[in-house]
This record gives sequence, structure tokens and C-alpha cells, in this order.
Amino acid sequence: MAKRLQNLVGDTVIRLSGDSVEEIRVESLCGKDSVIGIYFSAHWCPPCRGFTPKLIEFYNNEKQKRSSTKFEIIFVSWDRDEAGFKEYFATMPWLALPYDPDKKHKGKLTKKFRVQGIPKLVLLDGENGKTITVDGYTCLTDNPNGEGFPWRRKKVTEVIKGPIITSNKTEVEALEALKGKYVGLYFSAHWCPPCKAFTPELIRIYEMLKSNGKNVEFVFVSSDRSQDSFDLFFDSMPWMAIPFGDSRTEALKGLFGIDGIPSLVMIDDKGEIINLNGRAAVVEDIEAKEFPWYPKPLNELTGSASVMLNESACLVLFTEGEDSDIDMAIDVLSELAQEESEKGEDQELFFFFGADDDICYSVRDFASLDDQCPLLVIFDFPEQKIYVCKETDITKDIARAFVKSYFNETLESRPLKPTV
Repeated sequence: MAKRLQNLVGDTVIRLSGDSVEEIRVESLCGKDSVIGIYFSAHWCPPCRGFTPKLIEFYNNEKQKRSSTKFEIIFVSWDRDEAGFKEYFATMPWLALPYDPDKKHKGKLTKKFRVQGIPKLVLLDGENGKTITVDGYTCLTDNPNGEGFPWRRKKVTEVIKGPIITSNKTEVEALEALKGKYVGLYFSAHWCPPCKAFTPELIRIYEMLKSNGKNVEFVFVSSDRSQDSFDLFFDSMPWMAIPFGDSRTEALKGLFGIDGIPSLVMIDDKGEIINLNGRAAVVEDIEAKEFPWYPKPLNELTGSASVMLNESACLVLFTEGEDSDIDMAIDVLSELAQEESEKGEDQELFFFFGADDDICYSVRDFASLDDQCPLLVIFDFPEQKIYVCKETDITKDIARAFVKSYFNETLESRPLKPTV
């Protein structure tokens, strides 16, 4: 665990001790039964200023209770300057990343946990480094006395059990109705224009799967604001739904870290996650030939990749788009992409090849890249950087060396604009 955490936050963090700053070795925080919180926050953020006092109270109480178990929090500042960081950190009893204008470790943490807004509290298992929950904020808000801490991730079956509604408006027990099936949890709402645009396509895919004998069921998890809106939207759907206003809606959002809609999460017949980004998979697979849409290590760069581009570091090999060019890109990148995907939760780089989708031209234009093909690039939008391979003949060895240099932090970068 220590090495994994050090890769994210560095070898040391800091604690205020009176007027002095004390350095704390990160490895000292790790071990059996320890829990480490990563708290993304900023003084300028009103919701953060409202949540931080509650977190301080919980932290102090928990430190007293857990005499044989370690619990620590590391503050990751989103403050706009060092003065703001120091003023805010002075109110906190826990640790912090040292203020860094280059945002090196903040960028890594933001990418890993796909932080789009603050406050955000991520809890890690101090023994193995695995994520316990990315939604500690909601967990503590719902359980201010710390009931259930550290809120270890529940299985989908534990969260979804209870009555759900069929398309015929009858109630059935979720575990019985979904047993042995591939399940798509569809987070959506009637008031959301992208949801209303995507739903007819998802209905078409669902009916195609059913007609082909696939053992599948979808469940609508609503973000509608009224029962009437829920009823109106659900009436258009051929699948099942969590009842409007049911507490399982927020529990499922928290379980999967759903920040935006529409979202489609695919679950296998044993209740394990297949794909958190099922929506993109469906958009790219209009004939549902790749159902149930297990993630692929290497994908074509299309419009559905925009979320990944904005949230993570992505390697793209741009080509002319001819069949032979695409075959070359797949041959060059497949092994590297597979190796990186096998890191699972620790994957830091995602792989794409560019053919002739419009987004290829948009991204190249945005990044001020010329028309050279093939062109090997790593985009890091969270840190607003781009890395361009200087070689014009891209081979497996060149691609591997390029990636190795990226991870060794020896590649030269240049600035990018903030968003795609």
C-alpha cells in the first residue's frame, strides 16, 4: 500500500504543529486496519466550508474511538493560491499535500478519482490501497455520527434488493427478477435533454437484445424531480425501474460515483461490474454485437471518448484512417494497451487510435497539431498538458519507449487549454 499511496501523493505530507510545519512519512500512515481519506476541498467553495466543520467533528471523534486502528485524512487543496491554502489548512486537524503551484500530485489524484467537483472525500484501505468509497461526502452527510464507517463498498445485490417496478407497473422483488441476468442500470431523467435523446436508442438496443434471446434486463434509476415526471418518462420505457423517491437511487449513484446523466452501468450475472461507461459502449456498438460491453484496452477515438479525454491521460495514435493504417495502429498499441488495462484500479493511461471521426480533427485543431500522420500523442487534459512523440515512423518499440518516458516523467510537455 505504501508504494501505491506514495505514487499518488509523494513520500511526505505535512501537518501543522503550532506555528511550524511537520513532515510526515506517507509509509507511516499505511498498515493493517488503517483507513486514509483523501479530501478535495477549497476555502473559496461554500459547500466545502459547510462540510469541513462536520468532517472535523467526525475526524476528532473517530480518532478517539479507533485506538487500535489508524485513521488519517490528507487534504488536497483546490485553493487558487498559497495564501488561501494556508488559511484553510490552518483550520484543519489533519494532514495535507504541500502546496504545489505545478499541481503534480493534485493532478494525479484528480485523474485517478475523476474528481469533477468539490467537496469530495475518497476513502482508501490502508493495507492494500484499494478504494473503499469515492463518495465519503454523501456517506458522512447521511451518517453524521459515522454509522457504518468506513462505508466499504457494498455489492450491487445488497443495494438494489427490494421491490422494483415492471413495465406493466407491477412490483417484483429485484433479486428474483434480475437473478442470473446481465443488468443495465440506467441513470436518467425526463428533464435532461441528452437523456431524452439517448433513451430511444437504448430502447432499440434493449429490444434487439431481447429479440435475440439475450438474458438481459435494464433498470431505470431516476433523477426526476417529481412523480409525474418519473411516470411520464417511465411510461416510454420497456424495462424495469426503481420506484420514484426510493433511497436506493442515491445509494446506487454513490456506489458507482455517478456525477452526470445519462449513465449506463453494466453488471454481470453474478452482480459484478462490467462497465461503468455503458452509454459510450452502446453508442459505439449500434448493432449490440459486443454485448455486454466489457471494456476494451484499445478503442477508436470517437465522440464518446470525450469524457475519458477530459478526465484521464489518454494516448492517441492518429492515422489517415485507411484500413491499413488502422491495422498498423492496432498492431503497434494492442500489447501496450493490454498491459496497462491489466493494472485495473491503478490504470493511469488509456489508449486510442484516431481514424476519421470528427473528434480527431477537433482535438488536433484544439491542440494546434499539424496534419502529420502517423502522430503519437498523450493528452493530459486534467493537468492541461500535451506530449508529442517526435518520431514519424511509429513502431512498437517507439511507442513503448514513449510510454515509458511518460511514466518516468522525462517527456517534454507543452500547455493545453483547460477543456476540450
